Amino acid sequence: MYLYYTLGFIVLVVALGIVIYLITPRSYESSDTVANSYDDWTSDGILEFYWGEHIHLGHYGSPPRRKDFLQAKADFVHEMVKWGGLDKLPRGTTVLDVGCGIGGSSRILAKEYEFEVTGVTISPKQVQRATELTSQGVTAKFQVDDALALSFPDNSFDVVWSIEAGPHMPDKAKYGSEMMRVLKPGGILVVADWNQRDDRQKPLNYWEKPVMRQLLDQWSHPAFSSIEGFSEQIAETGLVEGEVATADWTPETLPSWLESIWQGIVRPQGLIKFGFSGFIKSLREVPTMLLMRLGFGAGLCRFGMFRAVKSNSVPLSTETATTEVANA
Repeated sequence: MYLYYTLGFIVLVVALGIVIYLITPRSYESSDTVANSYDDWTSDGILEFYWGEHIHLGHYGSPPRRKDFLQAKADFVHEMVKWGGLDKLPRGTTVLDVGCGIGGSSRILAKEYEFEVTGVTISPKQVQRATELTSQGVTAKFQVDDALALSFPDNSFDVVWSIEAGPHMPDKAKYGSEMMRVLKPGGILVVADWNQRDDRQKPLNYWEKPVMRQLLDQWSHPAFSSIEGFSEQIAETGLVEGEVATADWTPETLPSWLESIWQGIVRPQGLIKFGFSGFIKSLREVPTMLLMRLGFGAGLCRFGMFRAVKSNSVPLSTETATTEVANA
């Protein structure tokens, strides 16, 4: 009898989660939609409680193996550093972290690699929390900025780094060109992002289209790019030396989705800490995570890595050219 009650409760909870999920979408409307969503997620503390300082997927190795959930997230940063060749750079290297969240990656780059890191996010609450979590003496600072109109001059940073920010960008080409613009000549761009399969090669089928629609609508995403498409857009800036390097880290990151759900089960103290409203907020994210696991596992989505070096022979920016003409 106890088993029947337990199964009934689970079915009821799942059904409740699906209902909440369907009636409370967070569709992308503007950059304010993204800022407000992250402000909410940061203010209530639920995401930080379960995901820690890193609001991104973990790296579980190749082939994937069992690993502590939070350790996998920190490992992702170190693996991305190695893949991008950043571990060979000297202390004092200047880094721009685009879409820095609450600063987890920025702090690792500052503390363990001794880089000078500036983190930017569109969410004021994330900037506030990132600053609170950063100890005095750690060379990481944070500010509100728009990734599609960065406030920094051309050629400002040795490295531009971004994790899982691209899906929130309505203009992927501008996202890529702004990051390349603020890189110094010879500087390195390294990006990790959620992508969809290149539908120019294989269009989305009957079940993939509604799944992708939900993945966009539930987490304020205007669109996913493809690995091929975004690498082409970076190359088309005309600022890249050689080719844009890419990799697919789907297998290494795939366990993150079910592990994220599992955290809510093995850490029931969250229910006490955040109460019934927190439970409902957490519950509504479960269907999206399951769809993410389906999408990445079935080949609809891919976890893309991108690396580019800025050419030393960089054409004049419009701003620079205009200034020089005015002074002539």
